[in-house]
Amino acid sequence: PSNIKWYNIINAEKKEIAYLKKKFNFKDKHLEASLVRISAQRPMIFEEKDYVFIILHFPVIEKGQVVPGEIEFFVGHGYLITLHDNKIKTLNNFCEYCKNDSVFLESYNLESSAVLLYEILEKLIQDSYALLDKNNIEINKLEKGIFESEQEVVTSQLLILKRNIINIRRIVENHKNIMKKLTEMKSSLVSKEQIMKYYGTLAEHSERIWEFSDTQKEIIDSLQNTSESISDNKTNNIMKTLTVLSAILMPMNLLATILGMNLNPGTYPFSLVIVSMIVMAIVLLIFFRKKRWL
Repeated sequence: PSNIKWYNIINAEKKEIAYLKKKFNFKDKHLEASLVRISAQRPMIFEEKDYVFIILHFPVIEKGQVVPGEIEFFVGHGYLITLHDNKIKTLNNFCEYCKNDSVFLESYNLESSAVLLYEILEKLIQDSYALLDKNNIEINKLEKGIFESEQEVVTSQLLILKRNIINIRRIVENHKNIMKKLTEMKSSLVSKEQIMKYYGTLAEHSERIWEFSDTQKEIIDSLQNTSESISDNKTNNIMKTLTVLSAILMPMNLLATILGMNLNPGTYPFSLVIVSMIVMAIVLLIFFRKKRWL
């Protein structure tokens, strides 16, 4: 329908920014924040007279690591604009879907940019659930491998998974607050109750994702402690073996040293050496006792 348009802009440069400035008269500070070279450190939402400007981050996998994918949204009457660096493939896929099968969208029937924003955010949030499911699979593999695989490999995988879980939590931390703020969005086509219902659902999803990631963090911490306990136990067994070997070899070494001295047994120098060794041993034992090392 002609009452709503979606502009999906990838890697916006000065040319695209100038076009948006001329067509929609957005504020310069919001347009500058949409340049591909500039990245925001946190999600933001600004409500202006004629539009709402939103910056949101979503977790994406890049070379096995979870990183934030940033999207800027301009939402106004009859239009919605998304600007991003093409990290989030789901957004482009949904845009293609809207071109071909838009008749199945609520925003198509209601002709509301606020509803289109809701549908986009819902798709992006579903991706976060998929990442959590993938983490669950990796956690189950690690749980089995802790007692079977090499400790160095398991430790490395644990640290990578822990980093990814922490990154997901950092990225979605403020989603709930943004979604609650969006429940206050005004629309001339959709009732306030319906808007609250849409974005209230997204706020619940965001809170649930945070809770799931918190559970995964606790599990991975427990697995890390278990792995470290197994590693410590193996180290203790190795040290025990080395201590036994040392205890066996030290008297033999002492005897060989005494017999190798160029002194005749029964003479004064030989007796002095033996007595000195005994006194030194007693002094060290007393020292260890005072330090509570024994």
